[in-house]
Amino acid sequence: MKKCVIIICLISLFLVSCMSEQDKLEKANKNLGSKKNPIKMYFVPSMEASTIVTNGEAIAKWLEKETGYRFKVAVPTSYAAVIEALGTYQADVAWLPTFAYILAKEKYDVQVKFMTIRNGLSKYRGQFVARTDSGINSLEDIEGKVIAYTDAASTSGYIYPSAILQQKGIKPAKYTFAGGHPQAIAAVYNGNADVACTYWSPPDSQGRPKDAREKLLGTYPDIFEKVKIIALTDSIPNDTVTFRKGLPPEVDAKLVQALTKFSQLPEGKKILRELYDIDGLAPATDADYDIVRQTLKVLGKDPSAFLND
Repeated sequence: MKKCVIIICLISLFLVSCMSEQDKLEKANKNLGSKKNPIKMYFVPSMEASTIVTNGEAIAKWLEKETGYRFKVAVPTSYAAVIEALGTYQADVAWLPTFAYILAKEKYDVQVKFMTIRNGLSKYRGQFVARTDSGINSLEDIEGKVIAYTDAASTSGYIYPSAILQQKGIKPAKYTFAGGHPQAIAAVYNGNADVACTYWSPPDSQGRPKDAREKLLGTYPDIFEKVKIIALTDSIPNDTVTFRKGLPPEVDAKLVQALTKFSQLPEGKKILRELYDIDGLAPATDADYDIVRQTLKVLGKDPSAFLND
């Protein structure tokens, strides 16, 4: 019996691998939005996973009522897994950070639909942080130190800061990927890393910091006193809401309309803020992200090179 199950699984895998791209697309689109084939919405694990799941499911529940489609939410363990899910039709919609979108566009021709808005801004920056008692006060002081990055496909948490260090000839002794922005900050606070690279947003109208350290206030009330900013990267266009290629036009249009409405409602704004600190969604095109491609080339980084890592 066990042998039969194994043989059936192998045959299934063989048949899937033999399917043409058009066959895969047709299968992915068949009855999309139904109970048997729900619209799969993926989120990157840049924040606390449980928070992302809770708010992602709240978005899905609202969208189900608004569109009549069924949804399924997932938070894989890496940005790369979300990119691959879009390319293999395992994900239909993904909330992708900037560089992850650029990679997904280059490899799988995904379609950006929205750019997120935070504090009324469509751009943000990356930051280098260290403990205030570390003696690290500039980028040059990072030489020979341990860095906690967030994820290999994070624009502010790895791509921009690592490119800057490379351009300046600054070599850390070691680096790790913490798995998210709060995790990277926590690594510095707890002494497991000398420096962390995460996102930075300007303080709010009351002057309260809104960068990645804020997410740890509940756990570490003295986070702003113990962890300081030592440098910032250039500006980066905000992250995206991206659709996979080949989404049925009627599904595409209905989702865009529903997400636009959701982002404008008080309920939607509250959920988006809890999800990724988002205030709203603005229509976006691929051209909005050309500045990142240009900046990476200036820094000597070609996006296509990351596709082979």
